[in-house]
Amino acid sequence: MADWKNIVATVAPAIATALGGPLAGLGVSAIGKALGLGDGSNEDDVAAAVLRASPDQLLAIKRAELEFTTKIKELDVDLERIAMADRASARKREAATGDSWTPRLLAILVIGLFGFCVWWAFSGDVAAMDAAQIGIIGGVIGYASAKADTVVGYYFGSSVGTPLTANKPVARR
Repeated sequence: MADWKNIVATVAPAIATALGGPLAGLGVSAIGKALGLGDGSNEDDVAAAVLRASPDQLLAIKRAELEFTTKIKELDVDLERIAMADRASARKREAATGDSWTPRLLAILVIGLFGFCVWWAFSGDVAAMDAAQIGIIGGVIGYASAKADTVVGYYFGSSVGTPLTANKPVARR
C-alpha cells in the first residue's frame, strides 16, 4: 500500500511529509476530505481511494494541500524540522544499537542491484524487445535508482537542506 503515498508525494508533497510523522492523522484526514470520504475515513480507506483516484480527484488533493499548508502555518508547525528530527532519531538508534554491518550490507546490495540492472539493460539487445519489456525494464531501473539515491543520500548527505543554503555565498580560495 506504500504506492499510494508515492502518488500523494507527487501531487501533494507537504501532505506526504506529514504522513511520515506525528501529523499523519491530519494528512490522512485532509486527503480523505478532498476525496469525499468524510471524517470517519481511515488510512486504508484513503489508500484505496488514492489508488483509484481520477485526475479531478488528484487536483482536489492538490487543493487540499494548499489548505493543509495554510492550516499548518496557522498552527506554527515546522514540517521540515519534524522530518529532520525523525531522521536524526533513526540515526541515533542505529548508533545506539552498534549494528554497523546490516546497513552497510543493505547499501552494498542496493547499489549492486542498481549497477546490475543498468548493466543488464544495456548489455541486452534492446532492438529485439517490445515496448512492454522496455517499459518494465525502465520501471525496474527507476525503482533501483531511487533506492540507490536513498543509500547515497544516507551515507554522503542529501540535498534536503539545499534551499536553506542556496543564497549563501560560496567561499572561494
